[in-house]
Amino acid sequence: MRSWTGFSDQPSYEVAAEIGEALIEAFLKEQGEEGGVDEVHVVYTRFRSMLVQEPTAVRLLPLEVVEGEEKPADDEVLPLYEFEPSPEAVLDALLPQYVQSRIFYALLQAAASELAARQKAMKSATDNADELIKKYTRIANQARQAGITQEISEIVGGVNALADANAASD
Repeated sequence: MRSWTGFSDQPSYEVAAEIGEALIEAFLKEQGEEGGVDEVHVVYTRFRSMLVQEPTAVRLLPLEVVEGEEKPADDEVLPLYEFEPSPEAVLDALLPQYVQSRIFYALLQAAASELAARQKAMKSATDNADELIKKYTRIANQARQAGITQEISEIVGGVNALADANAASD
């Protein structure tokens, strides 16, 4: 069991290559051997947009064979070609690069999703802070206005009391 940590902010192809090599090594081990696996699946967060990130699971190994063309009819004569290198040699050369590029793609998608989620969370926190500032500013202004109103009422009350005292003494 191996783990790779500390590179999620800026994933590099070197790390993806290291992970890919370890996965291919585990996949190529015999079924009974320690650390051998039958299938390799990658689970990551796929970046759709700044608002949408979705969990995604992809089977990486074994490859799925997809038939692209129909088979030729039996009576059709096919040209004879000889390919070099052999299909097995091509697959052996391309499979590690394919796995590494898919791992790198998953790392980049996860990093983009994480960044989008952070930005969304920070925007939400900023909006909430702005709302709190507005709310407490209103409360402070209401308290200040109530204090001013209280002082004006006391001044008017004092003036009325003085006026009543002067009127009673005359």
